[in-house]
Amino acid sequence: MPILIIAVVVIVLYLVGFYNKVKTLQVHIRASIQEIGNQLKRQAELIPNLVESVKGYLKHEKGIFEDLVSARKSITEAVATNNPEKIDQSQQLISKVLGSLKVIVESNPEIKGAQVTTDLMNELRDTSDKVMYSRRTLIDVTADYNTAITTVPGIWFASIFGFKEEKGLITPLSGEHLEVSAEDVKTPKISLN
Repeated sequence: MPILIIAVVVIVLYLVGFYNKVKTLQVHIRASIQEIGNQLKRQAELIPNLVESVKGYLKHEKGIFEDLVSARKSITEAVATNNPEKIDQSQQLISKVLGSLKVIVESNPEIKGAQVTTDLMNELRDTSDKVMYSRRTLIDVTADYNTAITTVPGIWFASIFGFKEEKGLITPLSGEHLEVSAEDVKTPKISLN
């Protein structure tokens, strides 16, 4: 009888620990999604102010600002829905637009040398890094959660508590982003001339 009581106590303690661990991971997943939204919102609020500072230098590149406004609107809508798919799509859109802006700035030494442009690029890079870090955190926490509920012994108890796999960030399972070309693996050559 004492062995049975000890076994029941051990199982109950394990279940409490398992439940608490998985619930904590769920909270971290939600917080990670919110942090991605938070960083995108920061980016959406910051970009217009910085862009106004740079506009005078880029009068001939009017289209890029229209694209930035559209991307900013997409981010704002995605953050409002708190939907990881829409947030991911918005981030891809803003990255595309910012890449175009970077090409314009780098190809024009006068623009490149302006302090407001440098500030814009630094802030955009910083925000992009923060979004990337937030996305990495979401990926890691989602992986930990999914591992906990799909491996033994967690798989035996996950359905009891109604735990289901989390999607995390949705990424297409095919495409160029999954391929590494010969050019990608070459050692970069740097010239300071």
